[in-house]
Amino acid sequence: MRRPGIACLFALAALLATLGAASLPRQQSSLDARVRKFLDDHRYGWRDMNVPEPDGRALYDLVMKNGYKRALEIGTSTGHSGIWIAWALSKTGGRLITIDIDEDRYREAKRNFEAAGVAPYIDARLADAHDLVPRLDGPFDFVFVDADKEWYTNYAKAVIPKLIVGGSLTAHNVSPRGSRRQMTGDYYAYVTGLPFLETNFSAGVCVSRKIRAQ
Repeated sequence: MRRPGIACLFALAALLATLGAASLPRQQSSLDARVRKFLDDHRYGWRDMNVPEPDGRALYDLVMKNGYKRALEIGTSTGHSGIWIAWALSKTGGRLITIDIDEDRYREAKRNFEAAGVAPYIDARLADAHDLVPRLDGPFDFVFVDADKEWYTNYAKAVIPKLIVGGSLTAHNVSPRGSRRQMTGDYYAYVTGLPFLETNFSAGVCVSRKIRAQ
């Protein structure tokens, strides 16, 4: 039996690579349909401090626009925001670490991630973010904070050194003046007082982009 020549082997390898590449758009299309159906089916069922749909879309758009890949979410709740973030990361080739301290919310979020099809893009952790976030290595290019409001500034201080230039620190329910409920006025004053951050709002999300090194 004659062995295939080098040219044939190269041609076979090229064909296999082409077939593999062609399958990727189909896989993404299938995931897109699955995520959209899940979000549509659960549109009016999110509770437990989850973000509303416009804010989820804002997070998705921010990840997509900037091609972010190394994401951290502080405050999983039952997974609405994590699904939007991970959906975008499925297109950029990234992965999300998300943290929640409540075991019931954590388990429900994991079920939702599986049902939506985005679980492969998520590392969900049951932990106290006060302890875990400072110990995470980073670097990160996207961080979303939606946990205990009185700790927002502490979270910012822990993650900003690990945020790459061009990365975004985002936070939910931020008010420039804060309130008894939100308690985010100190956080807003902190991030807007840092000269290497550029802060604005997208839907209900405060977005602080790191424009240069500290």
